[in-house]
Amino acid sequence: MINSRKEIAEFILKSLQKNSQSIQEQFKQTHQDIGYFVVDDVLPENLARQIHEAFPATEEAVKKQSLREYKYVGYQMNEFDSLLEEVIYAFQEPEIVAEVAKICGIQGLEPDENLYAGGISLMKQHNFLNPHLDNSHDKDRSRWRVLNLLYYVTPDWRLEDGGNLELWPHGVKNEPITIESKFNRLAIMTTHQSSWHSVSKVMSDKVRCCVSNYYFSETPLKSTDSFHVTTFRGRPSEKLKDAILQCDSFLRGTLRKLFKRGVKKNKHEYKK
Repeated sequence: MINSRKEIAEFILKSLQKNSQSIQEQFKQTHQDIGYFVVDDVLPENLARQIHEAFPATEEAVKKQSLREYKYVGYQMNEFDSLLEEVIYAFQEPEIVAEVAKICGIQGLEPDENLYAGGISLMKQHNFLNPHLDNSHDKDRSRWRVLNLLYYVTPDWRLEDGGNLELWPHGVKNEPITIESKFNRLAIMTTHQSSWHSVSKVMSDKVRCCVSNYYFSETPLKSTDSFHVTTFRGRPSEKLKDAILQCDSFLRGTLRKLFKRGVKKNKHEYKK
């Protein structure tokens, strides 16, 4: 079994380079709003299936359940199958970072070895992630979060199963763009002051499994960007929930501006 991050990174690099022209065009056409691109068949199918089989049960992961979200995450990677750590850090290998930087035309990209808000996620039936903006910075507020990398590994996942990535380039009062959480698919999207995104409710009795990474930079993607905590909104049909989430985001943002490192430490990072 292939389990070296170097070997996995070689496959990722080949997929990116093979599809370079089409994904550069995807990003070019979308970068004014929420820049994104997708690549299918990123890894050999047998390896992608092995990664899926290495995922823990939801009971072994950290449950995050609130009005904002309902999902399971893992970030203390030495507690899980070693293959999961290898694939996460394969996306942080220098050649992968450099290729993504070339595709997106973004200089100074840096991966996050601490997996702050990264790692693995699992979403079972009825799980969801409301429209939100990712936290603008890393855990020390020294670098800007600029790219979100999502690699999906649940075999035979269909659009109607739900749990799909949604981009809201024109705000949460308009219709989103749906990106299917297709098996062996990599989706990369920009994160900035206007990059609202969400995950639709999972309708299937299967578990949607995803490997997540963030890239950071010393400068924001847009000159208008400013510091913000992870900010949630309700969907267009969720009027009351939207009002509650806006108040919640305002209060958390105000506290974070007063207390730079936060009132309560965010535990979502890999402590090696």
